Amino acid sequence: MIHRLFNLHQGSAPLLISIPHLGTTLPAEIAASFSSEASIVSDTDWHLDRLYAFASDLGASVLGATISRYAIDLNRPPTGESLYPGQTTTGLCPTETFKGVPLYPVDGAPDAAEIERRRNAYWQPYHDALREELQRLLAEHGKVLLWEAHSIASVLPRLFEGKLPDFNFGTNSGATCAPSIIDAVLSPLTKPGTPAPLTHVLNGRFKGGYITRHYGAPAQGVHAIQLEMCQSLYMDEDAPFAYRADLAGHIEPLLKAMLERGLQQLHAL
Repeated sequence: MIHRLFNLHQGSAPLLISIPHLGTTLPAEIAASFSSEASIVSDTDWHLDRLYAFASDLGASVLGATISRYAIDLNRPPTGESLYPGQTTTGLCPTETFKGVPLYPVDGAPDAAEIERRRNAYWQPYHDALREELQRLLAEHGKVLLWEAHSIASVLPRLFEGKLPDFNFGTNSGATCAPSIIDAVLSPLTKPGTPAPLTHVLNGRFKGGYITRHYGAPAQGVHAIQLEMCQSLYMDEDAPFAYRADLAGHIEPLLKAMLERGLQQLHAL
């Protein structure tokens, strides 16, 4: 399914990969309201559709946004409250980049009415598609693994200290996924022969965003995991944010192995 706001490939396996921050488009009706900084869309989760291209081999469904998170963040609550109280983060309609650079001219940020319009026009259709695809897969399989695919610059002092671990898994402190599934997902990172040095953490700085927390419901058959990975693993972190096939070639097999192990354990439940 091709939609103005997202692309959805429907697969046959009980696996849905959601990529809500893949988009780079600022919708024409609001593009002129942004500062020049916004056009760089630097906080995009770049190239994840390419990195996860193997998903079709697994029979996965893939839902990827086409609009930029600067228009509205699809992984934030519709009410706009912070998922990480007391920590620096960006909101439902961000007004600055991760580095703190303004996205709008002075006094140009969207007001409450505009945020509501964007929520209805951009946010809701993605979540409708996500919910419908989860329901389709649940009806067919009785259980589903929802994989929230994200990436971020490895060093962002405004958001976290030092360098992030390479792989940051989130299950909202265990609430959104059966322990055996996340254990299976982590196993390729700990087996002998894993490329070094690769680091990982579970429920560290990133515990899962709105999608993971809202849709993850193991008792109802939906097991949700967010992976926030360092972009330095597969691309250049500076503009023009080029894909690095030489690096990605080491990461793709690991990601595929994680998802394969997760699916195997899902079937075993």
